[in-house]
Amino acid sequence: MLNINIKMNQTAVVILNYNGQKFLTDFLPSVVNHSPNADIYVADNASTDDSIQILQKGFPSIKIIQLTENHGFAQGYNEALEYIKDQYQYYILLNSDVEVTQNWIEPVIHLMESNPNIAACQPKIKAFHEKTHFEYAGAAGGYIDRLGYPYCRGRIFQELEKDLGQYNDSVEVFWATGACMFVRASVFHEVGGFDGDFFAHMEEIDLCWRMKHTGYQVFTCGESEVYHVGGGTLHKSNPRKTFLNFRNGLAMLYKNHPDEGLYTTIFTRLILDGVAGAKFLFFDNWQDCMAVIKAHFNFYANISHWHKKRKQIKKRNDLGQISKQNIVWQHFVKGKKRFDEI
Repeated sequence: MLNINIKMNQTAVVILNYNGQKFLTDFLPSVVNHSPNADIYVADNASTDDSIQILQKGFPSIKIIQLTENHGFAQGYNEALEYIKDQYQYYILLNSDVEVTQNWIEPVIHLMESNPNIAACQPKIKAFHEKTHFEYAGAAGGYIDRLGYPYCRGRIFQELEKDLGQYNDSVEVFWATGACMFVRASVFHEVGGFDGDFFAHMEEIDLCWRMKHTGYQVFTCGESEVYHVGGGTLHKSNPRKTFLNFRNGLAMLYKNHPDEGLYTTIFTRLILDGVAGAKFLFFDNWQDCMAVIKAHFNFYANISHWHKKRKQIKKRNDLGQISKQNIVWQHFVKGKKRFDEI
């Protein structure tokens, strides 16, 4: 339940938290200092640490939404945003491990106000521990290739570009990062919010894809930037994260891909994911290999569930921003490391 009254305002910054007391202490001051025209919420996913006490004692201006269980990222946001539905024009979904900067909100909102067809937008996402470079979770705007593999302006797989001003423009992209996603509140609810079955990872791409099916656009705004720690909930080598990334990637692709070429695409993903699993087995962590196998078995075992969701989406074939290239081939075989080489 909400612990204080809601103030009517245009924009709400909503930070989902689960046992993130250190991140709250480290990064909330920047959010409070640089968000004077927004209401700030922390939605707590039933934390077992001292997060609530820290908020109540140290940040009295922040509104708290207390959820009764850990719903994960996707359903956690769905539950939290129901509390403030119809109160705001824009939600800013912000990770707890993000340091914001002065004037980080205004350029993005101005861009979205200038084009009512923009449903979601992101700033530049740069690395907190290496602030000259882009960060993995979104960089300067996200794309996918024809097989559903995501990549970004400024990030191809693990290759991160230095920010030299090359992405200071504002352009349409395919997906906006969940680490700092500005979303038009009415559209978020119109398309049903995040897919709660994803729990975490890939849910923002699935959301943006469904928005695009509905005819909306997704943008990146180069006039705003924030700094993201990354790996705050699940470390990148965590087998649970590997499972979610591969399972959710398949589910997202199956739900949203047009009828033409769907099963050929899924079969190709099966082969390439098998190659990724072999790489994990021989060169990285065998547990990540097992996670890839479990992800595929889980997806196929629940295919009827995903098929019901697929039938609910009226798909458009003319979305744009889906690369006809195979990003795996381009990067790992041809050695392309920068976005402008793709």
